Amino acid sequence: MLEFLHITWIDLLDILMVAALIFLAFRWIRGSTAVNIFIAIILVLLVYIIASSIGMKMISSVLGTLINVGAIALIIIFQPEIRRFLNSLGRRAGVTLEKGSFLGRLFPRQIIQSVNTKSVTEIAEACREMSEQKTGALIIIRKKDTLQEIIDTGDTIDARISRRLIMNIFYKNSPLHDGAMIIGDDRIVAARCTLPITDRSDLPARFGMRHKAAVGISEQSDADVVVVSEQTGGISFVRTGKVRHIDSINNLKLLLSGELGE
Repeated sequence: MLEFLHITWIDLLDILMVAALIFLAFRWIRGSTAVNIFIAIILVLLVYIIASSIGMKMISSVLGTLINVGAIALIIIFQPEIRRFLNSLGRRAGVTLEKGSFLGRLFPRQIIQSVNTKSVTEIAEACREMSEQKTGALIIIRKKDTLQEIIDTGDTIDARISRRLIMNIFYKNSPLHDGAMIIGDDRIVAARCTLPITDRSDLPARFGMRHKAAVGISEQSDADVVVVSEQTGGISFVRTGKVRHIDSINNLKLLLSGELGE
């Protein structure tokens, strides 16, 4: 009856690998609304394993059926987390492919150029003036991810980057001010774009929808985001879900140009 207590080194390795997977999954969804569901699933699995090991056939059958039927439901429940994980995994694999000379030639990736020095200055100065005027803004600087699904939600601009154009687009009476601006390849690609909202619950209460949208798109892509608060005029820089308050326009220029890490 207590055969499950006879543990071999293979069993120990199996347990350690499962524990590592659970730890990584918990760290990935920590702070999201799915973490409570994840904990409940782990508890159900533990009860099922223990019940199966000591021969409790009825409860094992019930829990086994519940687990089998619930597999599809879990995919639906954790769809945002699964998508974010696969997206991150794909980006990391792409970086590995680029570093390997043979694989890089075999699987070439499209690389979108970053904004040049002049464009960085125009963006930063536009943010400075909008900050002084307390004009809300949400600017996405795309990198390798094309963000085409985001661009399709807005209006195509395809214009040269200029501080006056940026400010006019985000002027509160402008029909394009509501939503995000996408910048890439030294062009203003689109405006009035809709972004995914992060489901993180650990963000400060002072963050409004612009900040939550900025965190959301930076979690799902490699884009950098600049946010100008309409309430305070504060400027924030967001990368990989991390929000950094900007206290100097020079620091913003360095971040946009990639010369200053987080």
